[in-house]
Amino acid sequence: MEKEMASVEGNGGWIVVNETNSEDPTYIEMEAEESGIDCPNNGVQGLASDKGEGSNVVFSREGPLVRKESRMSTNCSCSAKKLKSQAAVVDSNLEKKEKIEQEKKLSRQDRIELGRLFQGAVSSHDWELAESLILLADPQTLNDALCITLDSIWFLSTQQELYGITGLIKKIIVNGAYDFTRAALRTSFLASCVSACQSRTMSLADTVTVMAQRLHERLQECNGDEVLKAEAGAKVQKFTEWALKCIGFHSRGQGKKDRVNNSSSVEIQLQLSAFKTFIDLAGNQLSGKDFTEAFDAACFPLTLFSSSFNSGWASGISATAIHGLLGMLVEGGADNVNQCFLEASRFGSTELVRILLQIAQRNSLDVDVDLALGFASHYCKIGTMECLVEEGNAIAFLGPLMRAAERGCMQVVEWFVKRGCRDMELCLALTAATSSSQVEVAAHLLPHVPHHVLAALSIEILKAAGERSGGSLDGVAFLLHSDFLGDPAATYAVADSIARSDDEAVAPELKAFLREHWSEEAFLRGIRLGQEHYLSLVRILKWGGSPICLRDLPAPLRVTIAYLPLYRECVKAGGCLLSQKLRGKVVEAVSRLGGGVLEGVSQCGELLAVLEHHLPPFLLHSPSNA
Repeated sequence: MEKEMASVEGNGGWIVVNETNSEDPTYIEMEAEESGIDCPNNGVQGLASDKGEGSNVVFSREGPLVRKESRMSTNCSCSAKKLKSQAAVVDSNLEKKEKIEQEKKLSRQDRIELGRLFQGAVSSHDWELAESLILLADPQTLNDALCITLDSIWFLSTQQELYGITGLIKKIIVNGAYDFTRAALRTSFLASCVSACQSRTMSLADTVTVMAQRLHERLQECNGDEVLKAEAGAKVQKFTEWALKCIGFHSRGQGKKDRVNNSSSVEIQLQLSAFKTFIDLAGNQLSGKDFTEAFDAACFPLTLFSSSFNSGWASGISATAIHGLLGMLVEGGADNVNQCFLEASRFGSTELVRILLQIAQRNSLDVDVDLALGFASHYCKIGTMECLVEEGNAIAFLGPLMRAAERGCMQVVEWFVKRGCRDMELCLALTAATSSSQVEVAAHLLPHVPHHVLAALSIEILKAAGERSGGSLDGVAFLLHSDFLGDPAATYAVADSIARSDDEAVAPELKAFLREHWSEEAFLRGIRLGQEHYLSLVRILKWGGSPICLRDLPAPLRVTIAYLPLYRECVKAGGCLLSQKLRGKVVEAVSRLGGGVLEGVSQCGELLAVLEHHLPPFLLHSPSNA
């Protein structure tokens, strides 16, 4: 058996597609209607993610279903007499072949016919016919029969059916079935889909679409070749479609059209008992790695189904089978609970997160709830965040809060603030938002940081923001314009001290910015620029060659010509404080307009009020000023 590997690099992990090309592929009819499924022999390795986020295991290797030219309806209502008649024909043909080629395997067509007959016998609970077909099977067909029988356990409903299925499993194993890994992975995936579908409100077809969309979104987050990502998505979708077709097939057999029968607690216990029988019969043929891969297989569809779950699904009857299944896989040696837990948190699969928390607690396993909180917050999965904090007792708010502030994710920042963060956590988040120029987030956080914390750390906040700014100092400018210390003199003094600092740790860009706009030197420069502007205006008035004599204009218009651009520049800057450079210009302008000496006045509103007094009112409310 050859394997063709195709890898798509993710965020620190891999999505690996295993395409298994078998010389004699298996054909199993799962569809009771005219349209069958033709799915290539393949498996898909579990979606991996950042280190420690997802398990790198193959969760399925599924044989294709029947081809169109070999299609045969196997509705559960088909008569046992007809099946036995067909079995007799196959039996006769096989006996003739055995006489000629005793040592050869069944032909491809024989395996197709035998598999379809066996599927029909199991679906109609004709255990006698099913056992007679087992005697005709070669090893490969026996492995397929084991998978078919094991799949059916998630639809049994009576004690008699339990006896029939478990007896059939024993007989298949005794006769030579050996691929327990494939059977365990396949049935774990199917059981997960069955349990999830019991809580859904949409049709099976719509469910396929939803899962495909969720998978596409996840793949888009991964780095790598787009063709390989598309192939990985197609393979996972095909296997999911197989599982949902199988559910539809069995549902119709139980008289349900496109609906999954909601099992009772008694029926679920029977199903889990059948799975436990399989595990016991497999014995040491199933390794810890097999249980790990099966665990991943069970969690994967639940992760994709998450958006269709009803709230509280994890505590309802439909999740009981998943609790039992995952619990048995952990007892068998599955060691990837934490990885699946992190991936579920990343996807926002709150109900699966809740189940895995319970399984971890029951089995005394460690799961990293704080790292999971980081993943959930990164993807803005608020419901999952609440579950991790309230039920998982996650307490590490700082990292997720800072990353949300850096990205400007207001919803997550607001959630953490309402949850109650420590003063230093809020201060560091403010620094993160400032350094990333996330002004809206910084404006939200600033009122929540106590003044004494800001006063004690003001220099460090500005230095850190400048160091990580990445070229934009809009966040720093916002803090200063907002008078983040609540005292204009103190805010100006902090900016001036950094501008004059000889500390090499201060980012050169920050120092240059503060020196140019927010230092005492900048204020004096603003005064000088204001004086030069006034002298230029006087020269124009006295010696200008304009045909319009400016001295003859009304005083408000002369003031407008002289100072409207400065006024608009101040309005555009916004905030409580003007930069020192702008303040110097305004102070000089106000003094020339007869407003007195205003060097001690710092508030933007006070300074602009003097200018507004001399400007025509209609200019103060123009669209450009708004």
